[in-house]
Amino acid sequence: MQISKSATDAFLARLWFWQRRRDRRCAKLLMLSALVALAAGCSLSPRTYHDPNMDFSMIQTVAVLPFANLTNHKNAEDRVRDVFMNMLLSTGGVYVLPAGEVARGISRSQIPAGSAPSIDEIKKLGAVLGTDAVIAGVLKEYGEVRSGTAAANVLSLSLQLIEVETGRIIWVGASTKGGITTTDRLLGGGGQPMNTITEEAVSELIKMLFKG
Repeated sequence: MQISKSATDAFLARLWFWQRRRDRRCAKLLMLSALVALAAGCSLSPRTYHDPNMDFSMIQTVAVLPFANLTNHKNAEDRVRDVFMNMLLSTGGVYVLPAGEVARGISRSQIPAGSAPSIDEIKKLGAVLGTDAVIAGVLKEYGEVRSGTAAANVLSLSLQLIEVETGRIIWVGASTKGGITTTDRLLGGGGQPMNTITEEAVSELIKMLFKG
């Protein structure tokens, strides 16, 4: 049985079409995989600093000051601070003063609420509390963010460890977790729960702190 030239040309044209379509689909999948890998790599880049001249084994007791809140979520800084204090205490690496004791020390030191303590105020607070260092934090992002039809929770927190004897900053760490990923944009999804994101960010910061 002979196949006409027109039928052969039609078959080849259809084959070429499906091959091009398959190649485009593979290219999209490869691009998506590359973007996901790039996003994952970026999220793993730690932002931290350790004073090379500081012996961190000397820090036995710390006081965690109330965090500054740059977000629109009222009391979010208290929730994040509570998680941080509990997780830091559970490591057994340092003793974390209770929040009530820190509040009384701040009141006795007459440090204005919501302010960033000066070096002299840090030294005074350390003497009142009998602590080796204080931790100050800034909550930069908290809650849901949206981009088009995609939405997800995000948390961004930066911390400083300040030695009370000298008032100098001996450690800095920052962590951002959550946010809208490439997968969320392409496939949808609401991201991770806020509690999960908070614990992930805090865990990363604690690892940064003890890494030095």
